[in-house]
Amino acid sequence: MAEQQQHSRGPDDEDEAYETLDLTAYARTQQWWSTVFGSHSGPIAEKYSVATQIMMGGASGWCVGYLFQRVGKVAATAVGGGFLLLQIANHSGYVQVDWKKVEKDVNKAKRRLKKKANKAAPEINTFIEEATEFVKKNIVVSSGFVGGFLLGLAS
Repeated sequence: MAEQQQHSRGPDDEDEAYETLDLTAYARTQQWWSTVFGSHSGPIAEKYSVATQIMMGGASGWCVGYLFQRVGKVAATAVGGGFLLLQIANHSGYVQVDWKKVEKDVNKAKRRLKKKANKAAPEINTFIEEATEFVKKNIVVSSGFVGGFLLGLAS
C-alpha cells in the first residue's frame, strides 16, 4: 500500500524520504468510505476508467436533462394555455363553474389519494432503497449523470 523511497542527493536536501500512497486501496480500507459508498464501487467501475464513466454519465444525464426541459416546457404551455382558455370562457359567460361541487370533488380526491398513498408506501421505499444502492455502487457514473442532467436543464 505505502512504500518508502529513499533519495540521497546531498546533505542540504530536506526531502530525503517520502511516502507514496495508493489512494484507491487506502480509501477502500477506510470504514467511512465503505459506509458511504459501499464495500465496492460496482460492476461499471471494474470495466471502464473514471474518465469514461464520467463521460458516459454526463452524456446520458445531459440527454435526459435536455428532454426533461423540453417536455416540461410543452406540458407547462399546454396546462397554462388550458387554464387561460377556461378563464376566458368563464369570463365571457360560456362556462359556469359550480365551485361548491369543485371543492367537494377535490376533497374526495384528497381522501382517495391519502388511502392509496398509504398502501403504496412499501413499493416506493423498496424503489428508493434500490436506487440508493445503485448510486452507491456506481458513484462516478451517478455523479456524472447529475452534472450532465443539470447542464441539460440549463441548455
